[in-house]
Amino acid sequence: MDGVTFSSLDDELGDGLGVTKRALVEHYDAFADRLVPLLSGRPLTMVRIRPRAAAFVQRDIPKGAPDWVRTVATWSDRTRREVHQVLVEDRRTLLWLANQRAVELHVPFSPVVDGAFAEPTGLVLDLDPPDGGPFSRVVAVARLAREALAAAGLAAAVKTSGSRGLHVVVPVRGSSHEDVAAATRALAARTAALDPSVATTEYVVAERGDRVFVDSTRSGRGTVAVAWSPRARPGLPVSVPVAWDDLDGASPQGVTVADAAGRFPDDPWTASLPAPQVLPVDLVAEGHTIPVARVAAMHEGKRRKKAAEGG
Repeated sequence: MDGVTFSSLDDELGDGLGVTKRALVEHYDAFADRLVPLLSGRPLTMVRIRPRAAAFVQRDIPKGAPDWVRTVATWSDRTRREVHQVLVEDRRTLLWLANQRAVELHVPFSPVVDGAFAEPTGLVLDLDPPDGGPFSRVVAVARLAREALAAAGLAAAVKTSGSRGLHVVVPVRGSSHEDVAAATRALAARTAALDPSVATTEYVVAERGDRVFVDSTRSGRGTVAVAWSPRARPGLPVSVPVAWDDLDGASPQGVTVADAAGRFPDDPWTASLPAPQVLPVDLVAEGHTIPVARVAAMHEGKRRKKAAEGG
């Protein structure tokens, strides 16, 4: 298929997933025309599965890759070295990744142009429910996010994450990574302020209670699972678009690789995305006064530890 050699297609993809590798290959083949434009030019972070092993995150290109697989060199803060991330520019690269059991496809909002990251093309509010919390709470917070966006003169599209929550995606233009990240922090704070009883920007899980976390950290230089990407959960649920008017009937894992192609013969995600928008100056300025969530949580953790030790 497209010059890709496959192996073990009828074997289980991974322990407990309940699907074969063939199901993943067929899903990527059916959605290649939609997935490739979303992935093209963007360094890929993948989640892979191996038999009898847990899923793992991989940024570097898998060993033994064909020479036609394109890559881009980026710096890994975690490993403190340069890695070569895959660029999915065509169907055969996508199908080759399926054969490598790459079950999740995550990319930044910033494409790479001439070896350097260009300005971001969007931002996302990632709405993450508490353990055991009903999905209806996530829906309620998505509507709060839409209200906060409208007040700022912005529009968004929404999709399931394919895991437990929702992604509220705002196409943007004309801003730096730092300004987009700042605007996302401001939008998250404004969303939570509309109803602090159901929404929070608290990064520390123990401090959230039963509230939905409005995560602002996936914008700027972060990554997000693209629309139509499977997730490494039983049945391989898929991240799919949801019309704002249909949120009440949405299910976070209601579409899988087994039925996605039949349920979405067209491409409502591309159709639902508004045109790229310029971020309001006041929103960006507000965001620059809000600490980065991870950094604030780290400093708070150090402060509490010092206090507990009597420092």
